[in-house]
This record gives sequence, structure tokens and C-alpha cells, in this order.
Amino acid sequence: MQVRYWDREVETQDRESLEEKQLEDLRVTVAVALNTPFYRKRLASVGMQSAEDIRTMEDFYKIPLTSKDDLRDAFPYDMLAVPLEQVVRLHASSGTTGIPTVIYHTRGDLEGWTELAARSMTATGMTRSDVFQNMMTYGLFTGGLGLHYGGEHIGSLVIPASSGNTKRQFKLMKDFGTTVVHATPSYLLHLHGKLGGEGISTADLALKKAFVGAEPHSENVRKKIEDLFGIDVYNSYGLSEMNGPGVAFECEYKNGMHLWEDAYIMEIIDPVTLEDREDGAGGELILTTLKRTATPILRYRTRDLTSIYPDECPCGRVHRRISRIKGRTDDLLIINGVNVFPSQIEEVIMKMPESGTNYQILVEKSGALDKLTVKVEVGSQVFSDDARDLNALIERVKDNLKASISISPAVELHEHGCLPVYEGKAKRVFDLRNGDADDIIKR
Repeated sequence: MQVRYWDREVETQDRESLEEKQLEDLRVTVAVALNTPFYRKRLASVGMQSAEDIRTMEDFYKIPLTSKDDLRDAFPYDMLAVPLEQVVRLHASSGTTGIPTVIYHTRGDLEGWTELAARSMTATGMTRSDVFQNMMTYGLFTGGLGLHYGGEHIGSLVIPASSGNTKRQFKLMKDFGTTVVHATPSYLLHLHGKLGGEGISTADLALKKAFVGAEPHSENVRKKIEDLFGIDVYNSYGLSEMNGPGVAFECEYKNGMHLWEDAYIMEIIDPVTLEDREDGAGGELILTTLKRTATPILRYRTRDLTSIYPDECPCGRVHRRISRIKGRTDDLLIINGVNVFPSQIEEVIMKMPESGTNYQILVEKSGALDKLTVKVEVGSQVFSDDARDLNALIERVKDNLKASISISPAVELHEHGCLPVYEGKAKRVFDLRNGDADDIIKR
């Protein structure tokens, strides 16, 4: 396999020089962070008054973790490290509190983000000859703009389609010969389900690659998309607090996502005890920015669960890889004392050939106990068969789920198109124990 690099020197430098540069850039980042009211107070609490207090990485680990709540408490400007006149863009994400987390960018910050995006896309084999259709939402959400500028930086033709409007997506793909798309995995599955209705087959498209992100998904979902479209699908990772898409990306080997360690320091910790985890052990991903000036963030709790691959990648890049995101620490469902991640349920459903591409997970109270219901779309032919076959399929789904999550859920089968479809991040889990009742299919 011919490996393509965006910046071979940076991507293949030896680990020793990479780690030396990390420490050097960390001191600069700490110096910049001390310009903010938030970090002046936070670092003073552990006796750090200047960047000179960071002599080794052991000093770095004394810095307290930063959380999303810290960002909200610092709203709007207590995390801004430069004069407002130097800021050229902000991105924000909302939350249940109503107070957004805001990340500011200087022109240099955006240029650095664009470099990482171009590096990421090139790692998949994308070149200036590709036509890139970006189906992610544009705006305060970072998903669209990050890879948009990365594609332009490579020299590809970029189509800023944004999300939704399936008819227009197909027309753009056919008219301009789109070869690469960027979308949520759930939207790509939805898109394939609409092909026949538009009188289109995959043979009518020039599509070769897809970048998927913004929502956790299983390996079985990736394989299903690849099989349905006959393309290569690459997993990506990003979060607005660390810029957005382009924090980590799969290369053509598709064996974990390279996290760009010249731009970020990564750690894995136990989300409960906060103790460090070794490479290969799962835990919560902690990230520190090394190249951002307007909003530097130190030891940020992403809440995303992953692990670091301890072995080297055949592509030759020294930047270590993380596994696909298993879920978030706040996605964990505790059902009658049993820990269940939605990704475990998805993995089971997507392995079954009878299942479609859409599902919902419903948790509610039944007396004093929790009740788990899994709603699965299946092909229309299932409903035309003998009722005994339908019941047998329900039992197989139950048995497969129980083997994975140790719980026997209620299972409902729905015809294709009955469950809600989301143009942005798919909403799969509805926990009615917390009053979450929107978009639930009526039974």
C-alpha cells in the first residue's frame, strides 16, 4: 500500500524528538493559559506561577483536570487568553444548563486546525483530484467547517452541502461526481435507504470514501456502510473543545485513529478513580492543546471512553492511535444495577442480517424496576412472513442482546422508515426515568 503523508517530517519523526517538542510547546501553552483569569487561579492552587514551573511531564500531571463545567463557569471570557481584537471566530456547543461552552480562535489557531484536517484527510488517501461533499452541519457546530477548510487546503473541490435535504445531496453527488463524503454514520445509512426511491443505484455514483464522525458507532456500522455503498469508510474523532474534526483520524490501514500528538497531549485515566491507565487499557481520554492561542485548555476531561494502541502502525506514523470511541462516561446506562453502554446494543443489532439501519433504546420504570426496550427497524419482508418467524426473530434479538449485556430486554420490531431519522447527530437513547420523552415511537 502506498502511504500518503501531508507532512512526512512531522508525521514520522522519532518519538524522542516528538516528546521533547511536546514539553517545549507545553511550556508555551501554560504561559499563554496564565493570561486567563481561570487558569491563573487554577494553576496557583497547585503552586504554579509561571511556565518555568513545568520542568518535566511529572510537573504537568500536577495540573488539575479541566471539565466542561469549568468552561461553562468561565463563560463568556474567563478562558480567553488573548485580546478580543485578535479573535476571528468562535464556536459554541449548548448543553442542558443553557450555558454554552465557547472556544475562541485566532487566525493562527484556524490555520493550525486546517493543517490537522488536511493531514487527516490525506492519511486516508484523499488527494486534490477528489471531489469532497461535506454533509455535516455548518455553523456554531464545528463538524462542517473543520474538514471544509482541510479539503480546500489539500486542493480538492469542496461542496459545502451541509446536512439534510437528501434529494439535493443525491443531485450534487451525481452532477459533480462526488468521490468523498463527510457525514454522520446514521445519515449515511439513511441516505442508502433512500437510493431506490430516487431511482439511483450505487453504480450511478462515483463515491469512493466516506469520513464518519460526530456520534459513537460500532465496527459493524462501519462495515454495513462499506458493504452497502461499496466504499471505504474512515473513522474520525474530534470535539469542539479541542477544535473539532481532525483531532484523530484513521489512515488507510483503518486500525485505530492517529491522534496528532504534536498538537495534543493525550492521557487515559480511570473515570472514577482518576488514576492513569496504561496503553491498551480502556478509560477516559484526557486532552491538552499544544498549538492553540486564544483558548488553551489543560488536561481536559473529554468524557469519551477509548484506549491507546500500544503497537506501531504499518503506515509509519509515530503518532499513537486510539480505538474507536466506545461511548461517553455520561452515556452509561445503569439498568437494575447492570452497566450497559448503547454501543454494546448497536453492535449486536448491526451484526444481524435481518435488522435495518435504525434503532432506538428506551429505558423506563416498571414499578420499582427499570425496563429496557430495544426498537429495531427490519425489512418489510419480515412482516409478510409467518408470525412464528416474526416471534422467532424477536427471541433471537433478545438472546443475542442478553449474551452481550446480561439483560433480557423487551424487543419491538418496526418496519423501515417508522423510527425517526436525524440529519445531525442521531438520538438513539431515551431514558424516561429522567423525563426524556421526545421522538419516542408510540406503541
